[in-house]
Amino acid sequence: MAFDLSPYFERYENIAGKVDEIFAAIQEKHSEQVACGKGCSDCCHALFDLSLIEALYINHHFNKKFSGLERSEIMDRADEADRSVHRLKRQAFRASQDGKSTQEILLAMAEAKVRCPLLGKDDLCELYEHRPLTCRLYGVPLNIGGEPHSCGKSGFEPGTSYATVHVEKLQDALLALSYDLTQGIGSSYKELGSVLVPLSMALLTEYDETYLGVNRNKAPAKAAVKSAPEASAEKADACGSCSKDESACASCKEKSFNIVLGKGPDEKD
Repeated sequence: MAFDLSPYFERYENIAGKVDEIFAAIQEKHSEQVACGKGCSDCCHALFDLSLIEALYINHHFNKKFSGLERSEIMDRADEADRSVHRLKRQAFRASQDGKSTQEILLAMAEAKVRCPLLGKDDLCELYEHRPLTCRLYGVPLNIGGEPHSCGKSGFEPGTSYATVHVEKLQDALLALSYDLTQGIGSSYKELGSVLVPLSMALLTEYDETYLGVNRNKAPAKAAVKSAPEASAEKADACGSCSKDESACASCKEKSFNIVLGKGPDEKD
């Protein structure tokens, strides 16, 4: 790439660092319920998409780390996984055309399994240090679309109140950062920041100037002038999933776990 994405990667890593801290805090508090451990690859077969910033980040570190036969083997696995994901998404579309409810379709997609191309033969992630946020959060209670979710191998009991990560707030932060990145590099594609792709496609894609819609003859937006997406990203980075209104922001601290955790009615500090 002819442009520097390191400032955006640094901001992404700040979000990832906070997510790791949150996971560690929940794991310490509920050590008997969190079943994650070396060799468990249940989360490595789940279906999910990456935001633009995560796709670029994964692609960058994959290209940086792998070459030769090892790279070719992972690319082959990525191609196979991407075909499987495409088939599943096509089936979901057909199901919607046949009148099945969104809930039925989402349940079927949640039960579908596709092996991550970065999962090695030893059932260990080959790019673990740079894994997506979804992978970092799998295993602790999540709130997705207002519904509680947790790993089927965990010991978290349905109906019991636990500190819960509000996934949509983290997704908002990634979306805002992705839009900021597209403006910062001078992309001509206004909706590029909203692109979502599976990890397999993130490995297979060549994120060059053509793909990103970058015109070399057009100067990118000045960093000193903050765009609406940038302001939104900064707020999302700092506020995570805080459900309080903006008048409460003065009492929030950037590194407090409460900024990204929701609490059930019975959850106590």
